[in-house]
Amino acid sequence: MPSTLTWIDHDPEARDRALRILSLFQQKESRDELGLGAIRDSFGDALFPGTSTIQTRLRYMLFVPWVYIELENKRVPPSAFAVKARQMEIALIGPLLKNYDHSGVYGIRAGKYLKRLPSSVYWNGLGVWGIRLISCSQDEYHRHIDVIYRRRDASHGRYEKDDFPEAEIQVWHPRMPDPPSNFPDHLNFELSFEEASFLLDRLLKSQKESLLAYLALNCKPVDCEFPWQHPDKKNFSPLHKELLNYGEFFSTIMHGAPFLYNLMLAEEVSLEELKEEHRNELEEWRTRLLDCCYINLPLEGLWELVAGRGHTITKRSKDFISAWHGRILATNGNVVDDSESRTLVRMREQQLKGTHSRFTNQRAKDQWTGYAGVGQMGYRWGNVMTLLSDLHTGLNRRTHAES
Repeated sequence: MPSTLTWIDHDPEARDRALRILSLFQQKESRDELGLGAIRDSFGDALFPGTSTIQTRLRYMLFVPWVYIELENKRVPPSAFAVKARQMEIALIGPLLKNYDHSGVYGIRAGKYLKRLPSSVYWNGLGVWGIRLISCSQDEYHRHIDVIYRRRDASHGRYEKDDFPEAEIQVWHPRMPDPPSNFPDHLNFELSFEEASFLLDRLLKSQKESLLAYLALNCKPVDCEFPWQHPDKKNFSPLHKELLNYGEFFSTIMHGAPFLYNLMLAEEVSLEELKEEHRNELEEWRTRLLDCCYINLPLEGLWELVAGRGHTITKRSKDFISAWHGRILATNGNVVDDSESRTLVRMREQQLKGTHSRFTNQRAKDQWTGYAGVGQMGYRWGNVMTLLSDLHTGLNRRTHAES
């Protein structure tokens, strides 16, 4: 059972969620211009718990604990803990770049100036998968590591060698694989069989009802654009199918809204080429929309699926989505010149951004790149495919070694 360190501080889940949201704004395609992020992330958490759009490779789920375990073993004090952790994480960059596979290396461009460290990216996932056992924010852990030291000292000698320590002094899962003997001087993203088995076990124990766990256990890696296109979907559980059907429904119907938003902005600044591009995008979207089997699903089912997932879905968000869905049905997806659809998009953006609305704020309009938030929601699927591929490769290492 996870231990708890209690201090008067910010709510750790809220803080981690805020950091994940802020990081999304660094990615042009993922910006949440129309306030759809809570529902998007609810689907992502339901389908692929512990993942995020900024996770890159699965072995970081081990790199981060290995760094921290080494610092704990050296009893680095709170005053130096965060600094030493950063130094060790930055030190991972060089060895990783010596390999042929550079894909997913944090700091490949920024180097020692890297702002978002792997530990902050994976902190939430490590907790969700039951690898990190303490329930606190990363900053709390750094600042109060001396509490862990004192509790360990107090329990010294009270247990047999093979007993697990008390829950309150466990930061990391007791069966964490040991790091390689040359860690971190020689490093790559290749999971050993033992490492992959540990990660699979943690996923199955902590999130056994998720689609992520099912895919990890039962399916080979695939390459498809969206999770609802998975070739084994027919074998998924009824709940997983329902989540994917509604995920496709929501992703498809809402994809037109950012295109219309960008078209309206292009009209505001008289960019003819961009206006034509977004009109064409809306026509292509309409074709996909009419081909979607789930366009007539009841919205009540959507609200039921995303409720209670840890993300606040406001009444205003529901009202906007319901009204947009209604216009889609009323216009058969032909929203390009529909005045009510345009009013919906304009009012929604102004409701969210207030005085910073691009429709009324010249500076905000000048900072517009022309493609704000136009990426279709895939609920982290692109990242998840890479994580699953890393896991599958590691699990197959024993088979290859024995053949």
